[in-house]
Amino acid sequence: MPTIVNEKLQLAHDFILHTNRNVFLTGKAGTGKTTFLHQIKQLTSKRLVVVAPTGVAAINAGGVTIHSLFQLPFGPLIPGATSRESKKFNREKIKILRTLDLLIIDEISMVRADVLDGIDEVLRRFRHRSEPFGGVQLLLIGDMQQLPPVIRDDDWTFLKPYYDTGYFFGSLALRKTPYISIELLHIYRQSDLRFVEILNSIREKRVTRPQLEELNQRYISQFSPDENEGYITLSTHNNSAQQLNNQKLLALDTESHTFEATIEGEFPVQAYPTEAQLELKVGAQVMFIKNDISREKLFYNGKIGQITDIDEDCIYVKCPHETDTLEVTRMEWLNIRYSLNSVTNEIREEPIGKFNQYPLKLAWAITIHKSQGLTFERAIIDAASAFAHGQVYVALSRCKTLEGLVLRAPIPSQSIKTELILEEFHEQVQLQVPDEAELRNSKQLNQENLLVELFSFDRTDYLVNKCLRLFNEHAGSLDVEVHTVLSQFKTLFSEKVRNITIRFQRLLPSYFLENQLPEENEALQERVQKAGAYFNTLITNELLPLFYTCPTDSDNKLVREALLESMDELEKELMVKQYCFESCLTGFEALAYLKARNGAELVFQPNRKSRENRKTAQSEETGGKSGSSLYKALTKWRDDLAGENDTAGYMVLPRKTILELAKTQPSTLDELLTVKGFGKTKVKMIGEDVLAIIRAYK
Repeated sequence: MPTIVNEKLQLAHDFILHTNRNVFLTGKAGTGKTTFLHQIKQLTSKRLVVVAPTGVAAINAGGVTIHSLFQLPFGPLIPGATSRESKKFNREKIKILRTLDLLIIDEISMVRADVLDGIDEVLRRFRHRSEPFGGVQLLLIGDMQQLPPVIRDDDWTFLKPYYDTGYFFGSLALRKTPYISIELLHIYRQSDLRFVEILNSIREKRVTRPQLEELNQRYISQFSPDENEGYITLSTHNNSAQQLNNQKLLALDTESHTFEATIEGEFPVQAYPTEAQLELKVGAQVMFIKNDISREKLFYNGKIGQITDIDEDCIYVKCPHETDTLEVTRMEWLNIRYSLNSVTNEIREEPIGKFNQYPLKLAWAITIHKSQGLTFERAIIDAASAFAHGQVYVALSRCKTLEGLVLRAPIPSQSIKTELILEEFHEQVQLQVPDEAELRNSKQLNQENLLVELFSFDRTDYLVNKCLRLFNEHAGSLDVEVHTVLSQFKTLFSEKVRNITIRFQRLLPSYFLENQLPEENEALQERVQKAGAYFNTLITNELLPLFYTCPTDSDNKLVREALLESMDELEKELMVKQYCFESCLTGFEALAYLKARNGAELVFQPNRKSRENRKTAQSEETGGKSGSSLYKALTKWRDDLAGENDTAGYMVLPRKTILELAKTQPSTLDELLTVKGFGKTKVKMIGEDVLAIIRAYK
């Protein structure tokens, strides 16, 4: 199990695990941001998903793309329009979003502000919560001095009326929620302090003339390295990188071998880690694009080598300054989607596609964009024509040492692009750095908010009233017993739950002691334990049994379905509360509470059968066992006759009329005329048939 050893990393981990604060984790290239992401996935008990702006970034982070999870349309997202444009979400994905504790977004520097607002809108819609991002905690990982979001001029024309900037921190939702910033400072990639200082100066746009002169001493005119030295060229444009690779490969007089990738399931082309048709030759310079998962760790993502031999199922690669030749076989990449485990209801990473290929790609050249996250021993930097903010810094920071770096052309000062808005953002970030005191305060506030939520029955009250409003709007299509049961439920709920919790919510702040976590407050814990026992018993033994006696049948299918959906919501809310209070029988613990709350959401299945049984019970009360059988027989006859005449069942006999027939059991046509719903015409048409059914059950 990996451990958090860096103080800043430990602080970030504690904020993620023990608070609900949003965290922006930043740091220079090589400070371990990606490593921290993978540690969090293993260490935290919160329900989380990982997303990234591109397919390759998502595959590397072990997550999915933002657009696939949140089903956002491509192109500019106008605030407020996302829900109208997005596709329908399936039930499993809705469950994942509703029970999410933590959303990790990697490479946040490349995420547009409007995309972050699109995420916010989806989360609020499915979580039924008005706070930003539906109350989900965010972990935003990235370095704003690296590659920026891609925003075309046409897209910005649409977005400019709504946003001051296209960077993620321009998000309207993010501006409504405070977040803390933690900057990782320890650099693991470079150990040369002189080179680190130059990189920091370029990153922070404060590079001095002497530093730039020292850097440009690495410009070597007409530099042509020996093929065995393992230099890779980093260029600003994809065309130049491809052209160099093709030229170098063509110049080799060895036999060409093409390796076809095996692709299963869903694996989009833009997420391919290397070419599906990989052409290689002995003598070709290649780069590993995956870490060696064996105990020996013989290669890593970005390691350069030269092919020495190729056979049917193995490629042999020799790396500079290493004596052993590596035997490279095919490896597998997974494209995942998040799903729910049917047994444990945990969020799991379910493979939906596989890409099987040799973990290599031609590496005489690569674009700076695709080099983000990689480490090179030796590199030729062609960044004089850098066109985007952060390109020069990304290119230079891929190298481990200044001596391993060669410039294709001197770097002019104007290519180290700066943006005033990023400088202002960086200053703001420095003001949001937390300390241990803020961590403890955030822990305390998080626990207090969860306790307030525990004792809030506002949504339950809203759903009871929603069911009653539905009855009042459609009283003619529903049994009057619906109103009777719901009114009894509301009275019981008001007297034994609502009024008590409102009073306790007023007292609750007095239990919150300064500088003391609720989990450590003995008096509060004792009160919560008693409340847990009281409400758990009340919901289990009184509220739910009464709730299940409410009939739901109706001749109007639309009204019946609307009532069932509203009662499903109310039942789920009661079940969630029951699970939450059950978790407090031994005291309040934040993570246990979250687990219980989310677990109830996941395992809930509406117990419609219990509610449907009320129909039979009602018939038995009015006519005994024969009444129940008679009700069923009359209903079946009614439905069969309606089917033969292609009409609705209630047009033949309304449900209320059938209930009265089962109760009174008339034996003559005159008695039949006294039943509400029967007139002379209906008696003439179907009276004898109805009486025959009744006589058969008398």
